[in-house]
Amino acid sequence: MSTTSEVIYKAPGRICLFGDHQDYLGLPIIACAINRFVELHAKPNDTKMFHLNMPDIKISRSFSIYESFDILEHADHIASTIRVVKKYGCFPDRGYSIILTGKIPMNSGLSSSSAVVVAWVRFLLNTFGCSQEITHNLIAKIAYESEVLEHNSPGGKMDQYTIAIGDMIFLQTNENTNFSKLENIPEGLIVGESGIPKNTQGVLGDLKSKALSSIEIVKKYDPTFELATATLLDIEKYDDLLTQELKPFFYASIKNHQITLEAAIILNEKTLNYQKIGRLINEHHLVLKDVLKITTPKIDAMINAAIQAGAYGAKIVGSGGGGSICVMASLENQQQVMIDIMKAGAKNVYPVSIVSSNNNCFI
Repeated sequence: MSTTSEVIYKAPGRICLFGDHQDYLGLPIIACAINRFVELHAKPNDTKMFHLNMPDIKISRSFSIYESFDILEHADHIASTIRVVKKYGCFPDRGYSIILTGKIPMNSGLSSSSAVVVAWVRFLLNTFGCSQEITHNLIAKIAYESEVLEHNSPGGKMDQYTIAIGDMIFLQTNENTNFSKLENIPEGLIVGESGIPKNTQGVLGDLKSKALSSIEIVKKYDPTFELATATLLDIEKYDDLLTQELKPFFYASIKNHQITLEAAIILNEKTLNYQKIGRLINEHHLVLKDVLKITTPKIDAMINAAIQAGAYGAKIVGSGGGGSICVMASLENQQQVMIDIMKAGAKNVYPVSIVSSNNNCFI
């Protein structure tokens, strides 16, 4: 936060390395905050109004600082956040004129909407106070409640917690929401944008519903079954219980969980083995592509181009149906990989680095 009358808050985008479509099942994920940011600039005004200007999407809105938002419009996260922060003792008492801009492409799978919510929460708490100690974890919790619970959305906790906490984290997305930071940060990360908007609500809602249905059927048969401790042997054990439609979702839940757990071990080693990490990224992507079927022909072409150019691993990021890919490559080969991804039809491609909350880059 600046020392002048204007305050500035930043929130990064995120990429998921392991655990796509796992957080809404309460399973762990590995994700990282990247150096593409949303910025919130706010100046106090002489009114009792919030005046928000979002020039990137050509939207402006104004509302009273006392507005209760008893009725929420669809995906109005600005309003839902106001409702939630009041539960934590945060009550705006002064008007502000706010400009929200960003360099996180929208509908790209890099979580631009969650970055906006995190920046908005951070501004509100730090400006107007709170009944609890303001921490990255509290900001993540409020952002999750504002974006997901208030709107009864199908998403999980990955986006809000990764963005608010920063770095690369192993996040338990169950009721405890524990996390640990992975200290050995990988290099050579690349984002490739397909230019095809992702379909978050449609894809997430469908996949979540079918995954939960498959797990419910198994638990009715065997009340001792726990997804968090399931192994690949359980896939065959309960195979006869499930319809052909639901079998892929049960398999993907367990397989992706196993990949994430194996990746956590490798990423915690003192010296990173990029070949092993890349192999697991590719395994994860194949489940997303061939089992959950959330890719598109352009995404597939970009992934194939990256691998053929010598990348260690590549996968789709985000809910699916479009969006972006993330790639891990050697620094020496990074430029060639990016060239080949563009040739495969990407709208944009660029290297990214993992950013930390400890160096004050978020405020």
